[in-house]
Amino acid sequence: MTTNCRHLFHFLFPRQTDEWLGVLRVGLGLELAFYCLSARPGWIAVFSSSRGALSPRRISEALISLESSLVPRVNWFLQIGGRIGIPESTTLWMIWTVLFATSLLLIIGLFCRPAAITGWFLHLACIKSSEVFAYGMDLFLNIGLFYLMWAPLPDLRAVENRISKSGASDSRMVGFFRRVLQLHLCAIYFFSGLAKCLGNGWWNGMNVWEAVTRPPFNVFDPGFVARWRAVLAPAGIAICLIELGYPLFIWPRKTRAIWLGCVVGMHVAIGIVMGMYLFAFVMIVLNVAAFAPKRIIVRRHRALSHTPSNLRLDERARQPG
Repeated sequence: MTTNCRHLFHFLFPRQTDEWLGVLRVGLGLELAFYCLSARPGWIAVFSSSRGALSPRRISEALISLESSLVPRVNWFLQIGGRIGIPESTTLWMIWTVLFATSLLLIIGLFCRPAAITGWFLHLACIKSSEVFAYGMDLFLNIGLFYLMWAPLPDLRAVENRISKSGASDSRMVGFFRRVLQLHLCAIYFFSGLAKCLGNGWWNGMNVWEAVTRPPFNVFDPGFVARWRAVLAPAGIAICLIELGYPLFIWPRKTRAIWLGCVVGMHVAIGIVMGMYLFAFVMIVLNVAAFAPKRIIVRRHRALSHTPSNLRLDERARQPG
């Protein structure tokens, strides 16, 4: 093996412990639970076919049928339920119940892989059948669930692992899945920042103004935002620089904590100013799982799961540079 190949191998397959995977599992489980609870009041209205051809589900499924007939959709389950005599509303509530149950299983760490696979598939079917209402949160939650269902589950802090006593997963495979997630986030932020930099709207603050005053994201009164118009242009420039510089400054140890803090702060601000709390939460979960130092991950994961800290870890695993 040549030196370059060896370096590439160690970059793609670093030895790591699975604390980050526990954060991803619990965080995505909470996000999926929040999604279910927030969607519950309008669940039947969105997915029911009572409005005929003008129902949101029929419109969304007609659009995705133009792309592919293999894309999962809620109508698959409704057809199965109809064949065995289950009413449409009952089938829809069964989908909601199973989806919510998978979120609870992920949070406590039971049947982790079946729960991740089921959650990913049902969530994908739901967002595709309500695509007219979907936004970034739905996409990133589904991306996270996709990574989770392929990752080496269960992690050491999952209840399932403590019951089965299966021990730690291969530290190189744990590191590989985290590395892929890291590279994916770098690509997402870089191209998002590049697209913002190509126009004038983010440099002069106009896009920030439109983002925070456009319904339904106008949490603050436009008059209040106008009084702070001097902040809009610097905020837009800061967003461009944070996203564009993400793949450059998130890797070095000296700048990683600073850039991670900037990204988390940016998403906290988006959640507060635009009311996009679920989007902010899922992006923070993905970033913390991907790049947070081990000591922060362990502290946050203990706070979420209340798991004792004296679990045995793989002694060979170590945090990469």
